[in-house]
Amino acid sequence: MERAMLGVSLRDQIRNVEIRRRTRVTDIAQRVAKLKWQWAGHIVRRKDGRWGPKVLEWQPRTGKRSVGRPPTRCTDDIKRGAGSRWIQAAQNRGTWNSLQKTYVQQWRSIG
Repeated sequence: MERAMLGVSLRDQIRNVEIRRRTRVTDIAQRVAKLKWQWAGHIVRRKDGRWGPKVLEWQPRTGKRSVGRPPTRCTDDIKRGAGSRWIQAAQNRGTWNSLQKTYVQQWRSIG
């Protein structure tokens, strides 16, 4: 759809990054990664006793895992971006916000 608005076709071999730059359309993958990062930080900073932070810290498995690739949890990629002590890092908004750009770039390269 973006290509049609610019009057270019696939034969022109213009990269999507260039099309987004020209149209000033946000990359949805970056937007999703940024919102996920902000949401995780928001949830773990809560101190009102709700169950959100407890769910993020929950370790559901005990004993041996079954054969095959284990399911990914919501926080696995956040841990890759901020380290295993990401919950402590999220308590400081300045630190958390400085890690966000790296996380978004990393998430974008994976997806």
